[in-house]
Amino acid sequence: MNGGKGMGNYYGYHRTSTTDQHLDRGLKEIEDYCKSSGIKLEKIYTDQQTGKNFNRPRYQVMKEDVLRIGDILIVTELDRLGRNKADTMKEIQYYKDNGIRLMVLELPTTLMDFSKMDNKMAVMMLECINNMMLELYASMAQAEIEKKEKRQREGIEAKKARGEWNDYGRPKAMNFEEFCVEYQRVLSGETKPFELIAELGLTKPTYYRYKKQYERMEEGE
Repeated sequence: MNGGKGMGNYYGYHRTSTTDQHLDRGLKEIEDYCKSSGIKLEKIYTDQQTGKNFNRPRYQVMKEDVLRIGDILIVTELDRLGRNKADTMKEIQYYKDNGIRLMVLELPTTLMDFSKMDNKMAVMMLECINNMMLELYASMAQAEIEKKEKRQREGIEAKKARGEWNDYGRPKAMNFEEFCVEYQRVLSGETKPFELIAELGLTKPTYYRYKKQYERMEEGE
């Protein structure tokens, strides 16, 4: 996406996977960039929810009710926008079609002001590179989450093969990898924490210990 400052407003968006993860680092990165670039930042919208889909309350408010043609949306990394490649690329196309510029701080080509360039061929080449990089990073974000889920599934299958899974589908001694798979249901809103604790036969201390371990792992991504 291209475009200069123009008359549009600048907005930021940042997401973490869980409510216990800190938003501070991403917010500071956006604020620092705007300050150093002389940009007036109107507001940063945040969600603390999975990046597998775009059904996030603050994101939808920002997209549907706030952003208008000529506006600029800033995110720190593409996976903060979303982790599903197909859906993320659809969102990027939506912004392009509606005259909204997307700036991704980890991708320098999205930060360039093509409107100040006179060489049309150079602009076309940079736009092509920009689109390729966005698609590449979207692919990487999805590949990372798929790899993690694959490891988790393999861990469960290995436990079943060892006969460590009882007739009700509950692990006799649930390990962290297995918990991560089941915990996705809480993150997606499919089930509530107390329901998962009862279903998996976990103690509350074990549940919250694994929950914190999961959140630390997500923060490191």
